[in-house]
Amino acid sequence: MTIQTTRFGDVSITQEDVLEFSEGLLGFGHLRSFVLLDDPNDDIFAWLQSCENPEIAFPVLEPELFSPDYSIELSKSDLEALGLTSIGDGRRFTIITIPADPTQMTANLKAPIVVNAKKRIARQCVLQDASLAIREPIFSRLQQRVVQNPNTSFKEQAQTIGVVRIQREAEL
Repeated sequence: MTIQTTRFGDVSITQEDVLEFSEGLLGFGHLRSFVLLDDPNDDIFAWLQSCENPEIAFPVLEPELFSPDYSIELSKSDLEALGLTSIGDGRRFTIITIPADPTQMTANLKAPIVVNAKKRIARQCVLQDASLAIREPIFSRLQQRVVQNPNTSFKEQAQTIGVVRIQREAEL
């Protein structure tokens, strides 16, 4: 199938690529189907693209890329909704906000996206941990990670699951 996106044009995906969010995302509860897209022209971010609204896409990162000690506890209801027995069975992503000045970019550590890759279901889990920030500054940590691993892209360092590589018309 093909989905339309305003950022990447038409993108070919399969039904197995789709992640179902039974409750949608915060502020976007009406959107339930998303896909993770990998823009080959961007070495850092994957994009959580709505399959239902071409204009809705969020840059995401695995939090381990900028916060190696990031640890979360999911509620019993979150684990049940995801069909997981523990958080270790799922993959985590954080939504990134990138303002006009990218040095001010932040990650939402308080409400990560958790994915059950086997069942292709996902959920944005709002955590009760008061030490986690909604707008955690990450630019300097990402920059440090690049300095420490200059020959390895973020995407190679990530353990990303089920990300669809975008094929540009020129590549086809």
